[in-house]
Amino acid sequence: MATTPEYLEFVLEQLPPLWSIRSRKMFGEYMIYLNDKPILALCDNTVFVKKLPVLGDIMANSACGCPYEGAKEHYILDVEDHCLTERVLTLAEAATPVPKSRKKGRGEK
Repeated sequence: MATTPEYLEFVLEQLPPLWSIRSRKMFGEYMIYLNDKPILALCDNTVFVKKLPVLGDIMANSACGCPYEGAKEHYILDVEDHCLTERVLTLAEAATPVPKSRKKGRGEK
């Protein structure tokens, strides 16, 4: 089951307005970017955050799962826990580099 637009809107409303936030639809699911850094994956109406070393202590008691088949295990984030969400996003945003822009190869437009 793909993530619904309504769930995306709900998640975006829960995020503290401390960063530039945008979402992008990818393969029927969504990626949420903070300051142009891919931080959250929304898959099957569930919020996933990458298992970064900096998150180990505060997410130790959180459920884990794979956002899609073949993906590495991620933490599942309860975005309704606003205090935890702000801490996780602050740490994840600081630890995640801005992706390098890909140069277009032959045949790409």
